[in-house]
Amino acid sequence: MLTWLIFTPTIGAAVVAALPRARAAAARWVGWLASLAALVLAVRLVAPFTPGSGEMQFVVRRPWVPLLGIEYALGVDGISLLLVMLTAVIFPIALLSSWGAITEKVREFTVAMLLLETAVLGTFLSLDLVLFYVFWEAVLVPMYFLIGIWGGPQRTYAANKFILYTMAASVLMLVAIIALYLAAAPAGARTFDLLRLQEAALPAGLGPWLFAAFTLAFAVKVPLWPLHTWLPDAHVEAPTAGSVILAALLLKMGTYGFLRFSLGLFPEVAASAAPLLLTLAVVGVIYGGISTWPSPPRSGGAP
Repeated sequence: MLTWLIFTPTIGAAVVAALPRARAAAARWVGWLASLAALVLAVRLVAPFTPGSGEMQFVVRRPWVPLLGIEYALGVDGISLLLVMLTAVIFPIALLSSWGAITEKVREFTVAMLLLETAVLGTFLSLDLVLFYVFWEAVLVPMYFLIGIWGGPQRTYAANKFILYTMAASVLMLVAIIALYLAAAPAGARTFDLLRLQEAALPAGLGPWLFAAFTLAFAVKVPLWPLHTWLPDAHVEAPTAGSVILAALLLKMGTYGFLRFSLGLFPEVAASAAPLLLTLAVVGVIYGGISTWPSPPRSGGAP
């Protein structure tokens, strides 16, 4: 069921891409119905889901690159279920809101939105670190084009800033994933499985560095002050649907990463780093409030 949930929007994107460009109305309807189908599949997870369980549910495991211990592994718990439901609800609304706003390259816009939905769902459902990273990075591509093609006057600048910030931080996370994979190998077979890596014993002194690399990638996505400067440009220049996805989902991916990976893999380091992260969060709140404070009127000017 989880695989169908993730890739139903991709199937819809393939159908939309096969339509003639002139059939904008058909592209809108097919895209919207594909997002509704994903919503139906997400709702179907709720009834059989067992609340209060600390275990992953509806787990899917398939060999992907067995030689390296990479799996196609998916699962749901209480945290990811809420975010999956949020994703499945937001995308039909965002697509519907774009019907009157997007009048050029409608087919391409719909394809980008559906591929973005697949990437976001895959991010929230992945249990293998390589699979997670693939979906995490896949989010950047359609979002880049949504901002860069259908955005405002400064869309090129905003799109480039968005992808440079997030991709640069993600490279550090990739290095940390590889280092974690190699460091955990002596304790057992090499694996990228999140649940097994949570139980692995790491060499002394390595945990803080890996925690820092993961957390930096997630801090940019949140974004945590002072790594936030890409967000105002992206929000302002993105089309309405893209701005909704940014606020409702992409920023949540950073918080999800904190909870699932930084805290899940390195709980002791996370506890030690909590005062620093809390300080940065408070500074961000205060800084945001000050930056939006209206400036006093100039002397002799209009009130």
